Amino acid sequence: MAMFTSVLVANRGEIARRVFRTARELGVSTVAVHSTADASMPYVGEADAAVHLPGNAPGETYLRTELLIEAARRAGADAVHPGYGFLSENATFARAVEDAGLAWIGPPPQAIESMGSKIEAKKLMDAAGVPVLPRLSADDVTEAELPVLVKASAGGGGRGMRVVHHLEDLRSEIAAAEAEALSAFGDGTVFCEPYLATGRHIEVQILADHHGTIWAVGERECSIQRRHQKVLEEAPSPLVERLPSMRAELFAAARKAAEAIGYVGAGTVEFLADDSGRFYFLEMNTRLQVEHPVTESTTGLDLVALQFAIASGEALPAEPPAALGHSIEVRLYAEDPACDWQPQTGTLQRFHLGDVAEFGPGGPRSGLPWLRVDSGVVSGSEVSPYYDAMLAKVIVWGATRAEAATRLAAELSKAQIHGVRTNRDLLVRTLRHPAFLAGDTDTAFFDRNGLEELSRPLAEPAVEELCALAAALADAARRRGTAKVQKGLPSGWRNVPSQAQTKSYRVGDSTYEVAYRLTRDGPVVAGDVRLVDAGAERVLLELGGVRRAFDVAAYPGLVCVDSALGSVALKPVERFADPSAQVAAGSLLAPMPGTVIRVAVKVGDKVEQGQPLLWLEAMKMEHTISAPADGMLAELAVGPGQQVEVGAVLAVVQAAEGEDA
Repeated sequence: MAMFTSVLVANRGEIARRVFRTARELGVSTVAVHSTADASMPYVGEADAAVHLPGNAPGETYLRTELLIEAARRAGADAVHPGYGFLSENATFARAVEDAGLAWIGPPPQAIESMGSKIEAKKLMDAAGVPVLPRLSADDVTEAELPVLVKASAGGGGRGMRVVHHLEDLRSEIAAAEAEALSAFGDGTVFCEPYLATGRHIEVQILADHHGTIWAVGERECSIQRRHQKVLEEAPSPLVERLPSMRAELFAAARKAAEAIGYVGAGTVEFLADDSGRFYFLEMNTRLQVEHPVTESTTGLDLVALQFAIASGEALPAEPPAALGHSIEVRLYAEDPACDWQPQTGTLQRFHLGDVAEFGPGGPRSGLPWLRVDSGVVSGSEVSPYYDAMLAKVIVWGATRAEAATRLAAELSKAQIHGVRTNRDLLVRTLRHPAFLAGDTDTAFFDRNGLEELSRPLAEPAVEELCALAAALADAARRRGTAKVQKGLPSGWRNVPSQAQTKSYRVGDSTYEVAYRLTRDGPVVAGDVRLVDAGAERVLLELGGVRRAFDVAAYPGLVCVDSALGSVALKPVERFADPSAQVAAGSLLAPMPGTVIRVAVKVGDKVEQGQPLLWLEAMKMEHTISAPADGMLAELAVGPGQQVEVGAVLAVVQAAEGEDA
């Protein structure tokens, strides 16, 4: 079978860019598809050809089989790579691609079908001798079997998944999981299984060719999760490193799973393990995994190139290369830890890390930098409400696990990420935490070590105040630099001592009013801080005899200050507030653009603090809008099906007497 000449990636963002990188190296031309919202995204411009899919929602665009195949025909593609997510594990789509005479860069449709339902997959694996957890009937769950996990049969990524600790909550949680699964995957089927609160999430990378060779290409551990979504992945697994005999058993089980369904291509067999090394089949992902870069970094393989080769009929060597060193990947999300991790939208004003290998493979065998970034965005990109909130995967290789963790934490802490709030501080604190460094990384890591503490900003309040001073001094330098008259005089200079210059900034719930004064000798004095130099973009301050540099970037309504002490985003406080921008006390504002999917209350209802009032759907997830205090619903501004913009008033709660609005 000859290598194809042009590949359409039926996906978007980071994974599309990743596949394009390998295709270019192989001399294969590339075709992108894009929604209306994605028209200006980097992956579209990087493709040799691009086809517009009218609309924004996945159901209108990336989930439309007929549109994707028509796009491939129009652009002259002779192969389709599905990426991950969307239709990557849809057997109907795979068959349609093959029926259209296009090469399908993925496993056989029947293999996808056999693993497409987690319920049926577990039956198959049980029959093949792969250990599985028992499936529980929702009608027969007893108090003794709690807690249980409700899972979507057709998907993953934490969607359609709920942990149930109380029997009386089971029905409502199943209904919520069904609704979310239907929205995300087009299939609302869910099932129950025992919930292991402190398990290890271990997965094995599989590659299988058409000639009967099956590789188990190392294992990965993905135990550190929040709301059942992976946050950090690494290879090899700390647990398996501690229990060497476990690796051979895992690999044998993974190969047995692949053999049972006649698997061909790249895939991942996922297991849940306990600290003793016992493990149970969770699911098989019949596609390239999000966390595949850590395997590439430790083995030197290009897994996408191997997908291309296998789809072209090439045979794998008898054995895969041995792994070398350690690799860690973190998922950088646009989300606000201080607001219940709500996804963030808007302009990513700046996105910059150090010397990186974009889309890898990275690591010692590649000759590329040991820091790798796989991202669908660049400086200036718009973060849309329609898709997943992940900005980038940041991957590092090290000779040892400790070295990799130290390197990655340092690079993340120095990164310039302006315009949207992220989980960066959580990632850095996790990488530096003693429990993580000791390999104590089960699925209860955040529960045990305190998610709130781990997500606390790296910059302490004293640093925030120092950054506010740097922002004010940079602003003064900027204004003097653009002044029409007396440009050489510093702002606020007086021949005799006068009142200090002041400026206020807000960071979260805190407001900092900074004051500084010019003297005859030139330096600005603010408490015990001495100004060394100030420009519009860089300020040097001396505190207690220690000089520190602050990089300052100003945008409309936002100032970002980066230093070795941490990164701080400040909002300038206007001296005279715009009355039209004020909202009524007790107003609940939309935290992001989205669609109201249901409302649980009506005007005049009494509500309690924390009570769910309505639900928004954005970024393929449901988001609950709850009452901020006890009181009465005085106004309801939206209804089911209504689209809302960020900041729109959804409802107004009139606080009970004696309560703060």
